[in-house]
Amino acid sequence: MVQLGELLMILDLHRQGLSVTAIARRTGRDPKTVRKYIERGLELPAYGPRQAGRPNKIAPFVDYLRERISAFPDLSAVRLTREIRERGYDGAYTAVKRFVAATRPQEQVRPFEVRFETPAGYQAQVDFARFVTEFTDAPGVMRIVWLFSLVLGHSRYIFARYVMHQDLQTLLRCHMQAFDAIGGVPIEILYDRMKTAVTGEDNEGHIIYNRSLLALAKHFGFQPRACRPYRAKTKGKVERPFRYIREDFFLARSFRNLDDLNEQLQDWLDTVANARLHGTTQRIVSEAFAAEQPELQPLPAVPFDALLKLERRVSHDGLVSIGGNYYSVPDRTRRLVEVHQLADCIRILDEGRLVASHPVLEGRRQYRIDPAHRQGAVRHAARK
Repeated sequence: MVQLGELLMILDLHRQGLSVTAIARRTGRDPKTVRKYIERGLELPAYGPRQAGRPNKIAPFVDYLRERISAFPDLSAVRLTREIRERGYDGAYTAVKRFVAATRPQEQVRPFEVRFETPAGYQAQVDFARFVTEFTDAPGVMRIVWLFSLVLGHSRYIFARYVMHQDLQTLLRCHMQAFDAIGGVPIEILYDRMKTAVTGEDNEGHIIYNRSLLALAKHFGFQPRACRPYRAKTKGKVERPFRYIREDFFLARSFRNLDDLNEQLQDWLDTVANARLHGTTQRIVSEAFAAEQPELQPLPAVPFDALLKLERRVSHDGLVSIGGNYYSVPDRTRRLVEVHQLADCIRILDEGRLVASHPVLEGRRQYRIDPAHRQGAVRHAARK
């Protein structure tokens, strides 16, 4: 016997033109049962004396749920349950889950996969994912942002942040931020074959890693490992969180700018993603991480200082362009200078002498201007 909420779903799907067989497949009911309730129409099921008159708690929220699923088909049932609870829903998650499953187009059944688990502190998985958004500070401009994610394989703890680039320096900087955030380093980090991590293979098929990544690995004491070609499932603990973040966090939100995007992401990680009961491990993620964290390798005592050397010409207004952003130098108009690009710092040298040092800027077309670099120009203008 179906509950009233499920009856509403059956009738709604029938009104949308779905066949009895399709409705049965979505709801998990026998086609004869589906046909019977379609023929009866909106007739209260004959519940026993204890259940007679019990209110249908999801009914007032059906229109809202249908509207949200129509606009954002990938929103998860967990996210939608959280949203309607904020609007007064006090029913069960399972009712929402059934409604979402019946309303949203079904995915193809995935083949059986053998699950593997990793010991505490042993492995993390790293990757970038592409997102597109419009910041309210710059309406009408669609921007590509990249989500860096590091997921600890044992506890499923997620470190993530959005960046504007997925270049080598950003990759190194994100690793350092992740290690600081989790307070240690895993023994092994698994990558797909992104160009910033893997440059190719030798004649015997051995992986050739980027030299700067190897320098980072040596400094922090982890072993990089590339997943097998065309086997993204090898690093599924990252692939699944990307989808989870997209559906449960990113969709149907607005962001002022990159900083606001990361602030909202961090709040969601703290209060939702890392605070949830994980469906596979059946442990609260943050509690599992607290048990795993002591098994991580300690952070090195000295900072990582590998660098990329570049040559740049100073612009007429005393700026050097690096990675689409601009950094000030003292008056050296049109001179060639040497740039040392570290993971988190930009150093600018003139004939071997350090003339400017700046923290790395996120985004593009950003400016980092040291007021001391403009004092000479102001005095020069005053003399004129």
